[in-house]
Order: sequence, then structure tokens, then C-alpha cells
Amino acid sequence: MIDLSSCLSESAIQISDRTSCSKNSNVSCMISPNSTPSTQNTVTCLYRTILSTRKKILITVTWSKNSLSQGLSITIGEDPSISFKVNTNPRLFRKLKGSKSLEFQGCKVEVFWDFSSARYRSVHEPEPDDGYYIFITFDSELGMFLGDKARETLQKQEKSGPRMAKFSLITRHEHFSGNSHYQTRAKFCETGAAHDILIRRSGELEGRKNSELSVSIDKKTVIRVRSLQWNFRGNQTIFLDGLLVDLMWNVHDWFCNPDSGHGVFMFRTRSGRDSRLWMEEKILHKDEKEEFSLMIFAACKNM
Repeated sequence: MIDLSSCLSESAIQISDRTSCSKNSNVSCMISPNSTPSTQNTVTCLYRTILSTRKKILITVTWSKNSLSQGLSITIGEDPSISFKVNTNPRLFRKLKGSKSLEFQGCKVEVFWDFSSARYRSVHEPEPDDGYYIFITFDSELGMFLGDKARETLQKQEKSGPRMAKFSLITRHEHFSGNSHYQTRAKFCETGAAHDILIRRSGELEGRKNSELSVSIDKKTVIRVRSLQWNFRGNQTIFLDGLLVDLMWNVHDWFCNPDSGHGVFMFRTRSGRDSRLWMEEKILHKDEKEEFSLMIFAACKNM
């Protein structure tokens, strides 16, 4: 990410009209009925939990799916040895409900999950949309939970439930392979709505002529880049859900390394007092409340 951030100039940032997503918001992004979205292979989410003792713990949750397997891996802290995997494929004769105990820095960690009724927005997506829960406790204090069933359970327990730590989603990484149509959904703040994000590439990359890139949010175009072979890196700032969101792209590998490279798109929220774009390596050392980043790695061809 250093190369992506260092190539961007402060003078290139443009703040869009606050009444819409962008200055091109009245231009709808039309999707061809024959256009099939690329396949989402993996989704990696990094959460930060702050326990009642003020101890901060990072939790990495990775959803993955390919032609042979479908599963979930959870890592506590930054040591990859403190992790485990769960098979979430409902077609296999595996236990989709269970628990696991771990030790982390003298703390007893317990993970509970249930995917027996999980539902997915698409058969290709590795991450369930609803019908599941994940609970993670640290010495009986609830450190993190995921899924609609988790929220339902906590609402029923009300005040009789366990102590609850504060946790937040810091980064979300999504990897796609397939054609030139990349589609996902994301929330940029806890109080905001989920937004539909569509990234589309048109034109031929091999001939390097008439290639074009467009990014839309909720069917409204926020950027359109023509002559992409000359503008393969850039940035735009948009205003969304009351937040400034930096949108940065680097699709150099689409032209120079198409067989194994990825185009990289990053959406990152920042406060109005931030004057510079940032590098993601610094995210864990910042204490801003509303910081969140979504990164999309878009393969040019099937891999």
C-alpha cells in the first residue's frame, strides 16, 4: 500500500457536493442484463476489541470459498498460531454448530458459532448474509459478536447478558477474480446504511485503447476514468453518510501484470481535520473513532 498512497498528490483530492455522492451523481450506472459479477474468493475483516481492562486485542476473521472448500478462519492477536478454522459448507457432512477454547496471553478465549441456518446472498459468496452467529469471549467477557442471530440473542438477554467489550471493524479486504464487473456492499459507519458499490472496467486492456473505469455507489457514478492506461492511479474524495471518504485506485497490474496481478481499490473514511491521505500500515496506531477502510483486490482474469 505504500506505492498506492505515495503516488497520490494532495492537490488531486476533490470534495464532492455534500448533497450527493459526487458531481456525477445524476449519472446512473447502468448494468447490462448479460453482465455477470466477478467471483468473490475471500473476505478478510480485522476487528479491534477493547476489553473492560482497557486491553486492546486484534481479531482477524477470514471467509473463503473455492471449488473445493468453503470455510472460516479466526485469528486472535497477531500470532497466526493462535487461530482455528471452521468448515461452513452446508453440503458437506460437517458439524456447523460448535465451540472452541483457546489461550491468549493468559486469557481464556472461547468461540461459539452456528451456521446451520446460514443464508447467502449469492451461491458464490463466502460470507453468509444472515441466519448465523459467532460469539467470542475473553475470560467470560463478550469481546465480539457477528451475525443477526447474535444480535437477537443479546436483545433477549437484555441486562442479564455477559459483560460486553467495545469492538469495531477496522479494515475489510475483498478479493475477486473473473471478469471486469466487481460488486459488493459496505457500511462506512455504524449508524450508516449499507451501500451498493460497483466497479466496472470497459474497453480492451491488451490494445490499451479506449479503456475506461467507473465506480458507482448506490447506482450513482462517483468517478469515471477515461484513457485508463494513462490514469491507472488516482484518487477522489467523496462525502457519504456525513463522512469524508477517500477513494483511491491503482490498476497498474491490469496492464503490466494481467495474468497474476490485481487492481487495488481503497475506500477509507477520515475526519475533516485530516489533511493528508494515509498509508494503511499506520491504521492500528491511530485512535480515531470513525476510521474504516475497505480494500478491493480485483483480478483482471480468472485465476
